[in-house]
Parts: sequence; C-alpha cells; structure tokens
Amino acid sequence: MINCPRVLMVLALLLALAGCGSAKAPHTTTPSLHKTSALKALPKGTHNVYIDDGARDVSPVAKRAKDLVYVPNSQSNTVDVIDPKTFKIIEHFNTGGLPQHVTPAWNLKTLYVDNDGGNSLTPINPETGKPGKRIQVEDPYNLYFTPNGKYAMVIAERLRKVDFRNARTMKLTHSLPVPDCAGVDHADFSAHGRYMYLSCEFSSNMIEIDLKTQKQIASLKLPRAGAAPQDVKLSPDGRMLYVADMMANGLWEINPVSFKLVGFLPTGMGAHGIYPSRNSKYMYVSNRGEGSISVISFKTRKVVKKWQLPQPASPDMGGVSVDGSTLWLSGRYDSVVYAINTRTGKLRAKIPVGKGPHGLCVWPQPGRYSLGHTGIMR
Repeated sequence: MINCPRVLMVLALLLALAGCGSAKAPHTTTPSLHKTSALKALPKGTHNVYIDDGARDVSPVAKRAKDLVYVPNSQSNTVDVIDPKTFKIIEHFNTGGLPQHVTPAWNLKTLYVDNDGGNSLTPINPETGKPGKRIQVEDPYNLYFTPNGKYAMVIAERLRKVDFRNARTMKLTHSLPVPDCAGVDHADFSAHGRYMYLSCEFSSNMIEIDLKTQKQIASLKLPRAGAAPQDVKLSPDGRMLYVADMMANGLWEINPVSFKLVGFLPTGMGAHGIYPSRNSKYMYVSNRGEGSISVISFKTRKVVKKWQLPQPASPDMGGVSVDGSTLWLSGRYDSVVYAINTRTGKLRAKIPVGKGPHGLCVWPQPGRYSLGHTGIMR
C-alpha cells in the first residue's frame, strides 16, 4: 500500500516512531493452556473454518442484496458500482476522503465504505446499492467485527489504535492503542474467534489481540529488514496463519497457537491480497508488483499455478464471486478492475474505474456472518 496519496501519512508515522522508543510493548508469549488445548481438540482433517462459505451458500439476509461489485477509488473519493453480469459500471457516487475498503457488516445488512482521510464510514444498502448518510469515526483505514457481532473494530492506521465500537451504532466503547504496530492494516481471526492477528506494515511485525479482554498479548517481529506485511488469512483447518509481505515477495507462515514463525512461501513480487477459493482447497494471492496471481494449495502449502495478467497490471484487493468462478481484484495503479476466470486464469474483463481503486467488495458472498475487510466470511 505504498503509494503517493499516503506519503504524508508515512512521514507522520516515521516521526511518531522516533518519539515512541520508550513505549513498553507486549512481549511474544507462549500459548496459554486453554488456547493450545482448544486448537488440539479440533478434529484433524475435518474442521474447516470456511465450511459455510461454499459456492452459492448464501444466507437469507444476503440473498436480498443485489449482485454487484463495489469499487472504492482512493484517489477519486468515489465508489464505482459494477454489474458482474455485464461488466459495466451502473452506479457512481462520492464518498468521504481516501476511501480504502468496502466492508460487509457482521449482520450482512449493510456495507461500509471506509473513508480513511475523511474520518467517516459511508453506509450502503446492499438491497438497493445506494449510499446513506456518512457516520463520523476516526481514521477508518479498515473495519472488522468481533465474531459474536457485538463490536465493530475500526483499524485506525495513522493513529496506531484499534477502536472497539458498538456494531449497530458505531459509538466508541473502548480504544486500544497499539504503539508497536506502525501501519496497522489487515487482520484475521483464530478458528474459535477469540484471537485477532493484525499486520503492522511500517514496523515489520505482527501483533495478537485477545478479543475477550480487548488487549494486545503478543508481538512477532518478521525476520526481514524492511518487511511490509499486508493481508492475513487463516488456513481452513485453523492451524496456519498466512501473511502476505509485499517486500519479501511471498507469504509468512505463522503458527497461530504459539504465534511463532514456521516458514516462508515465495509467491511473486509485491504479494498483497489473499483469498480462499469457494471449495477451501486453494488461496489466490495477488502479486501487485509483477501483475500476477499465485494459486496455492492449502494442503501442500505450495504454488500450483501462476496467472500472469496482461501488462501493465497491479492486482490488489478484492474477492471471489458467489459461485467461485471469478476472482475480482482492483488494479491499484492502473485505474481498472480485473475479473479473472478461476478455472483458466484468463481475464474475463478489464473494467476502467476511478483513480486508485483499492479494497473492492463482491456482494453478496456466502457465509453466516462477516468479520470485515472486503468479506472475511464465516
């Protein structure tokens, strides 16, 4: 996510880092008994955190939504709405400043545009595709929800904090500073939903939060100078955490129980977004720096295919269609959206949109509830 509109933000973060050397950060901890035993209790080979995310397994609430793709254009301060059947833009509206992602609410009834620079959320009614009145919140770079649906968690990147808000009203209930996590960006959750793992792009580390206590309990420094962790994704069996690193050009593999590094998987230059397939067998990794997508087997932890997009290309964030046949990704530096055939890796369409398209949302998606970002469904 290193781009021109965020130069000032990066400078501000570097200045802030210079003054926080005395801050005491949580140390990396060994797993507690309840955490270790809970994971070991999962039936080996049978558990799948994405069991409710299969093709066409859409909840009754989400079925009421129009089948659309929402594209936040960070540099245009707009959202383009695409009809996935015709690949045409059918709606276009203004947002607050620097819209970063479009996020489904936990209850699937609302989509939120995360207006980072505008300090606001723009709600969208997915049944009509129309925006509503903006909601004022501080620095919403990204947005997640606790698995019980009680709290919305605003990821305030430039302010280095996670704000726990009432998921219905967005009223602030608790603010958690994360002083050792510069550039707090993306996240995923443990299989049982108690723990949250967040990437720290500018300080080259990962942190872990206990959602029951709403406290940071661990920090993990990545062993590469200048590491820039991005998207985070749990394996279907809940036993591996994958972290895309656009400077290391691949995925860090982390044991979510011990919160220790266990390996590294090369994918391509500028590894950025991670998306599971609808059958939970593969994950698609967007390599933004080289314009490709790596297809990785969850079972073997190896790249099985690599799809090269026509150049120039800068595949970033997105999601998978309801039936699993199309991977939708924004072209961050090329003002386009890519619709990619997941069987062949070929482009179905390349759609011109506004400037700086980022965290697009395909909606509806299968799943019982949303944990946030562009559609982390369970």
